[in-house]
Amino acid sequence: MPYLQFKKEEIEQIGGLHTALEIEAQPVLWQEVYGLILSQKKSLLKFMSPLLEDTRLRIILTGAGSSAFIGEAAQGIVQANTKRITQAIATTDLLTHPQLYFIKEIPTLLVSFARSGNSPESLAVVQLADKYCDTVFQLIIACNPDGELIKNSLPNTYEFVLPEGANDKGLAMTGSFTSMLLSVILISKINLLETFLPSLQVLISKAKELTGKHLASIKAIAEQEYERVIFLGSGPLLGIARECHLKLQELTDGKVICKHDSFLGFRHGPRAVLNEGTLIVYLLSSDEHVLLYERDLSLSIDADARNIPTVSYNHYIENLKNSVLTITFLEPANSLNELSFISATLMGQLLGFYHSIYLGLKPDNPSKSGSISRVVQGVTIYPVQKVLNNALSF
Repeated sequence: MPYLQFKKEEIEQIGGLHTALEIEAQPVLWQEVYGLILSQKKSLLKFMSPLLEDTRLRIILTGAGSSAFIGEAAQGIVQANTKRITQAIATTDLLTHPQLYFIKEIPTLLVSFARSGNSPESLAVVQLADKYCDTVFQLIIACNPDGELIKNSLPNTYEFVLPEGANDKGLAMTGSFTSMLLSVILISKINLLETFLPSLQVLISKAKELTGKHLASIKAIAEQEYERVIFLGSGPLLGIARECHLKLQELTDGKVICKHDSFLGFRHGPRAVLNEGTLIVYLLSSDEHVLLYERDLSLSIDADARNIPTVSYNHYIENLKNSVLTITFLEPANSLNELSFISATLMGQLLGFYHSIYLGLKPDNPSKSGSISRVVQGVTIYPVQKVLNNALSF
């Protein structure tokens, strides 16, 4: 339903029109992204192929905030697709400790994710990469063609600018996040781009089900009181869990404290955060082997005497007496999940959107204090005092 179950006049008055449109437009946007990459396949191959021929190549996926979480979600897939060492390192880490992350002698491909392209950390890190690495290439995946990141790119750079619809107008990254994540995965296997089509269709189908037949149930869960919300995911879904955690927390202006972890990692201490006011969202894997570990933790938490409510995405787990919502899809379980996991991001987007409204906030601009903004403010960039100094200081 257009505007995620609100009439235009109503959602405009609430202050959530942009966010509603940007969440529900993602399936169309993903098709546009695929078409754009297909149209640039020849030039992308020309850029990527020589780089990937070098077995020493190191790939760094970087960005700040949600843009950094794109790298976290994509890291394993990009490494598997390219057969080259791939690391997700936030610009906020590269900026303060470049000497710990850049390696002078190793050819490096810096993949920069940016919605606005105006974050000061992203701009500074490009210059640091150029100083700390003998050979550095850059792939910019951005939503704003006029961003400073593109204007100040390195000589050996490919600039991939997403369709206009990816440049979200709302505060929270929604379509921009999923489209940049989709883009880097497609580009990492650009020579076999067409093989992604079946998985892309599964991704689109899942998103349409979430914003269609499952929407009322998600809205009902979001319109309840929660003190804390925990998102759990494994592998690429761990990065998605982190993005969901941020999405709900920022759309509720920090009134709901959120956490994220892997299913196995949650057992090692973080489980202590659970209390009677907690909701847990399980982002369950399509891999049956991984699901065995996830099912074990789900059943363990369900046995907690505090009766912690849980939401399950992607699978039904039997005997969960505290399950308040299970979301499964029409598609049978299969191996076409290289892209379809991206749809789990909508769980954080939708829960955040509806809980923001439930709390009386404006989803397009939920920060009453102004402490968070669409483009980060107040970051001063200081010059590096010692470049390529072998002595490490912290």
